[in-house]
Amino acid sequence: MKAIGYTKNLPATDERSLQEFDVPEPAPGPRDLVVEVKAVSVNPVDVKLRVASKAENGPKILGFDAAGIVKAVGPEASLFAPGDEVYYAGAIDRPGSNSALQAVDERIVALKPKSLTYAEAAALPLTAITAWELLFDRLGVAEGGGAGETLLIIGGAGGVGSILIQIARQLTKLKVIATASRAETQAWVKRMGAHHVIDHRDDMSAQMKALGVAPRYVAGLTGTERHFPAIAQLLTPQGKFALIDDPDPKTIDVSLLKRKSLSLHWEFMFTRSLFGTPDMIEQNKLLTRIGSLVDEGRILTTANQDGGSMTPENLRQAHLLQESGRAIGKTVLEL
Repeated sequence: MKAIGYTKNLPATDERSLQEFDVPEPAPGPRDLVVEVKAVSVNPVDVKLRVASKAENGPKILGFDAAGIVKAVGPEASLFAPGDEVYYAGAIDRPGSNSALQAVDERIVALKPKSLTYAEAAALPLTAITAWELLFDRLGVAEGGGAGETLLIIGGAGGVGSILIQIARQLTKLKVIATASRAETQAWVKRMGAHHVIDHRDDMSAQMKALGVAPRYVAGLTGTERHFPAIAQLLTPQGKFALIDDPDPKTIDVSLLKRKSLSLHWEFMFTRSLFGTPDMIEQNKLLTRIGSLVDEGRILTTANQDGGSMTPENLRQAHLLQESGRAIGKTVLEL
């Protein structure tokens, strides 16, 4: 079957950085589905792996977000049947979705929202899982809770920020403040539902003070190295900070958290599938919930850039956009 991947770590400007390969069709494991991929989206993890993760034993196939049709099921799979339309974010230690067919554990898959196209649905899984786990599992906010409290989202216009704003608005009573630095990104986060928008390139403390609020919760989605001192200053005593990016530990002075008894949490949505945790099924459940919210009209797709058909060239362009730091929402490509 056809797949797009790499054998050497090269910049996306190099046409050899992502190429088409013929690879064997996957066979389903005991609880696997084999999915005919119809659409994918691009995430920062795709870029990070292309740049730094070595390809061993043949080409490395990237891609995590996907939507498609179940073609076959493993002998112990019971949640889906051939013909079901599904969406999912895959696993970091298995071949990715930039291929005609993909094997994926059914416990991290859900039925595709009926109201969305494959491309619209493919924009959601990885970021929705990340946002959901960050808000409810890491920060410990309860559904329906958060009255009188504030969530500050640093980097609100990216994929995770775009869905985190919506989940927080729809399922909690938190006041949601998102950061964005350009007119177009500020307009986007307002569309996603942020109560207020501030600029993370300016003095965030002064802007929050002008709004008359201090956050109990901060979600750090980008630039944690730059923003960490301000985050420690902004958070209320006994507040919580959760991050998803990869700051150099040498640049983070965690002692800044001590005086206020602040807690730090790291969210990595691949943990459940990577370690085969007993609660892997929670990702099926939360994606099912997101799908229901979408079909009820309460959650919008975050697809914002049509990358065209999934060719090596189009995929390289999507990687370049992701690397530029100027992507808004998600870039999607169709097979």
